[in-house]
Amino acid sequence: MYRDINLFIANEWRGASDGATRQVTDPATEAALGTIPVATVEDLDAALAAAERGFAVWRRTNPWERGAKLRRVAEIIREGADNIARLMTLETGKPLAESRGEVGAAADQFEWYAEETKRIYGQTIESRATDSRMQVILQPVGVVAAFSAWNFPALLPARKIAAALGAGCAVIVKPAGETPASCAALVAACEAAGLPEGAVNMVTGNSSLIARHLIGSPIVRKVSLTGSVPVGKEILHLAADGVKKVSMELGGHGPVIVFDDVDPVQAAETCATTKFRNCGQVCISPTRFYVHESRYDAFAVRFAEVAKGLKLGNGLEEGVQVGPMANRRGIDVIERMVADAVEKGAEVLAGGARPRDLNAGYFFEPTVLGHVPDEALVMTEEPFGPIAPITTFRDYDEVIARANALPFGLAGYVFSNDLGRATRAWEDLEVGMVGVNEMLLATAEAPFGGIKESGMGREGGSFGIGDYLEPKYVKMKLAPTV
Repeated sequence: MYRDINLFIANEWRGASDGATRQVTDPATEAALGTIPVATVEDLDAALAAAERGFAVWRRTNPWERGAKLRRVAEIIREGADNIARLMTLETGKPLAESRGEVGAAADQFEWYAEETKRIYGQTIESRATDSRMQVILQPVGVVAAFSAWNFPALLPARKIAAALGAGCAVIVKPAGETPASCAALVAACEAAGLPEGAVNMVTGNSSLIARHLIGSPIVRKVSLTGSVPVGKEILHLAADGVKKVSMELGGHGPVIVFDDVDPVQAAETCATTKFRNCGQVCISPTRFYVHESRYDAFAVRFAEVAKGLKLGNGLEEGVQVGPMANRRGIDVIERMVADAVEKGAEVLAGGARPRDLNAGYFFEPTVLGHVPDEALVMTEEPFGPIAPITTFRDYDEVIARANALPFGLAGYVFSNDLGRATRAWEDLEVGMVGVNEMLLATAEAPFGGIKESGMGREGGSFGIGDYLEPKYVKMKLAPTV
């Protein structure tokens, strides 16, 4: 069962120094699940001191030993997968099957970086002088402050913790207050795997206070964030004062281009199934559907049919495919977007309201809007929820220009069986990731991240560990030969 969550500092689980707590709520029932501590400045200073000590030990742990411990973390997570998945569903509402999949993906991150830590390669540079040697080594950047979001409460912190530890860094992770238990389970796995004291720490509470204090400390040398664009900009300002290394994965507004050479029904089924995963609360969710005008009718009809057939409810219940939104604020945003789109001429093809048969919880029907104009709010601001706007296009240059018109650049999708057209499209889309006839992009071995206002740096894959390393160039002059 769900229990109260504690801070984890210097390998000790403890409450806030002043005893203050904050409630965690089940979004499917609106019932209280437990509490989290509201960390004080004293607690944060203790976490910083512990991380500094932990870094001094962990950075000198040889790569093979680091790898062995990270692999053990992955094993422990998998051993407790059913329990962690249930905790995740309680605090997010997502279907249990989705939670199990996410726990497996979080374990994959630790397994991947268990291997990657052994492959931190430097570089030897051929010197122009015969009596000189030049080389580059890669060293851990230092203590990392990692801030995670609530929509994937195990996978998102796993990407940060595993990569940082693989590089030899120590971590202070701050999970979302809505979903702390999933991250706490990862931290507990690190503890059980025998990581040195202070290598991993977890704090909860006031996000603004924690960000300001941790980023303002000279002990922290790297900041990693998954969050919204406005929060990302605030973090960048904070990090600038100390010239901290920063990586961040921020919001997106994923365009989907469906060309006229594909089966529109099959494409609609793929798009609809992916769109409503995690109740649409996915940063790389497909969120703007541009369908060639000759394929629009068949695509829109099938998309709406799939949406209407999805079972909405508590993620712990058998057969549920779509759970609640994370909070009431999200419902208010989606309702406003639906009303705005309809006012601007869009038609509601499915959903569009809160379900009448669910009296508690933050539920909203899977919603499909047709013939949505580009100026509608849902087409210009990230719709972080179960709403899918569909519109039409006529030619290639037009749709690429519309897809690239926003300041976001996280993920995009292309449906085409024409190799040349598909290649040009994925090259021309201004995003960090593209799926061609495919929408499930996230995997441990591939880089995850965006461009423009969707962020900087990458998580996952061989690129992911690079954001936690600093190159050091060394030039050595040899003594004269006798």
